[in-house]
Amino acid sequence: MSPNNLSDEAYGHPPLLAAAEPTGEFPDGDVQIITSGGLRIPAHASILASASPVLESVIDRPLKHRSSERTIQILGVPCDAVAVFVRFLYSSRCTEEEMEKYGIHLLALSHVYLVPLLKQRCTKGLAQRLTIENVVDVLQLGRLCDAPDLYLKCMNLVYKNFKAVESTEGWKFLQNHDYLLELQILQFIDEAESRKRRTRRHREEQSLYLQLSEAMDCLEHICTEGCTSVGPYDMEAGKHKGPCSKFSTCRGLQLLIQHFATCKKRVNGGCTRCKRMCQLLKLHSSICEQPDVCKVPLCRQFKLKAHQERRGHDSRWKLLVRKVVSARAISSLSMPKRKREEEPREAIDSHGIRNFR
Repeated sequence: MSPNNLSDEAYGHPPLLAAAEPTGEFPDGDVQIITSGGLRIPAHASILASASPVLESVIDRPLKHRSSERTIQILGVPCDAVAVFVRFLYSSRCTEEEMEKYGIHLLALSHVYLVPLLKQRCTKGLAQRLTIENVVDVLQLGRLCDAPDLYLKCMNLVYKNFKAVESTEGWKFLQNHDYLLELQILQFIDEAESRKRRTRRHREEQSLYLQLSEAMDCLEHICTEGCTSVGPYDMEAGKHKGPCSKFSTCRGLQLLIQHFATCKKRVNGGCTRCKRMCQLLKLHSSICEQPDVCKVPLCRQFKLKAHQERRGHDSRWKLLVRKVVSARAISSLSMPKRKREEEPREAIDSHGIRNFR
């Protein structure tokens, strides 16, 4: 490996070789860093102490003998990784190639010796280089080195590719030697699936509330403006027989209203479609703030009946009303401002609607 020198002018110290063979020559320093392979890297105590509080505490320990050489052992990682680590303490720089080769070792060193800048750099670099093959190893290291961002990213990758991760050597090793982490991964997957189901259920519920909100708006539109085949008795129905351009549910609601007006089974409560129409009318009455002048049929009657019965115990119905009102508010806010201004509500009178007795 070719040596890289640090500039004297930039750092105010003699140049330090980033890496060299064990037989190479190093500049003089007042402390020697000894690696697992026997490499001795000379360094300067003041630089090491300023970059790492752990190294500072090691350097401040009194020597057993005055003539003893001050040494620091950094074992358990490759010699070249230690050399890159020492160079980072001097320069705060690390190349992409070095991160590719020694990212895992540098993360461990940055955690042990409390070098937050290097730890941040390693966390980001390892997260960008995650693969199916190395994700379990990086996950274990992220947990041991207290790197929550890296840990979470590894967990998400395992969750999304669990079948592929199960076939890797890292997962097999994990099953045999780290049961706790295996349990944490399975719990994470179970919780992620639960969140996914809750989110899907919430979206379905919101879709239902939005549909009911649109049905309320469409009901008011039919009863106040009139549409293709149904409208107030003092207003002719629209001549255009095509679908309504305002609401996708308008045609179906008009058919439901026409059925409700002519159905003979609804007297005995035996018609499902009529029951559905009653529910829509009741929901409108619960939302309507002007029942005395509202054109929607039975609005005032439902309002009076609810007041007389004092349906305070019906919490499910109240919750439904609140959800629909909230959906209407959200739908109104999401509408462009110009469109909201161009669609003012028409005046409301006390008439009924044609073909709806």
